[in-house]
Amino acid sequence: MVVPEVDKNLLTELEAMGFQTARATRALHYSGNASLEAALNWVVEHDSDADIDQMPLVPVASHNVPPKSSLTPEEIKMKQHELSPAPPFGIDLIKTVHNMLFVSVLGTNGLDPERIRIGKELLEAKRIEEENERKRLIALRKAEKDEEKRAREKIRQKLEEDKAERRRKLGLPAVSAEDHAPKPSAPVVEEKKSSLPVRPATKTEQMRECLRILKQNHKGDEAKVKTAFNTLLTFAKNVATNPNEEKFRKIRLSNPAIQERVGKLKGGVEFLELLGFEKIEGGEFLFLQRDKVDMAVLHSAGAELNSAINNPFFGVL
Repeated sequence: MVVPEVDKNLLTELEAMGFQTARATRALHYSGNASLEAALNWVVEHDSDADIDQMPLVPVASHNVPPKSSLTPEEIKMKQHELSPAPPFGIDLIKTVHNMLFVSVLGTNGLDPERIRIGKELLEAKRIEEENERKRLIALRKAEKDEEKRAREKIRQKLEEDKAERRRKLGLPAVSAEDHAPKPSAPVVEEKKSSLPVRPATKTEQMRECLRILKQNHKGDEAKVKTAFNTLLTFAKNVATNPNEEKFRKIRLSNPAIQERVGKLKGGVEFLELLGFEKIEGGEFLFLQRDKVDMAVLHSAGAELNSAINNPFFGVL
């Protein structure tokens, strides 16, 4: 019996995310070396297996055979469906409207005013939904640009401080003559206190704040932050793709691996609670009830996590 061959690049990525070599090798082998996401999903599904941290062994005869998926063709199709990206929010509504209008035309030859009215109302609802989604994406892009702008300003201030320190070491004034030049002062405007109540942060803003806190608390450990973000993304995507599967809506929070990657990191459990997860059985599990699955919230969570993973300036301030 020997250790099976797995994709070296995927194995390196899993190890960089904090997984032990044995667990990473087992996940890649039994997920068919399909992808990093497939391996992560396997780990989540088999996290409670007794032998998950034992190095897998295969017969010597199969050692040199390229790794293959142990799934049947039907299971491969189902797995591809699970890993395919969730449709954008609003697509289901568009299909529903289209089908209703099509049935209306076939059933009445276009002569039923009531069905025509209902169809128009549904089309208008679809248009409003698309407009709201467009505005949400614009606001998200603006928030990312503002964050990059603040990060650049912080870097500029740091450069100015370094410049002043170099001048001090050379015996020069910390501020150059140009900086002493008087600058026109802005007119003082008396601040008026608003009597309007402060609007609470949206759920999307709260999720972004959780991710920012998590990254700031672990600035010196990028691998830990990356592992946490990818784990949260896997949880959100699994529920969005399979909302009727209870195993994806129940997380054993007391599990040491989950604790290490998300549970004991400030902002991790709070992020999952914003998705609708609730602590049950004395805090041992996090559970998301089926009737509380909100696709819009899950899609927003995916967008925020992708932004946190791919935006190099995220959480700098």
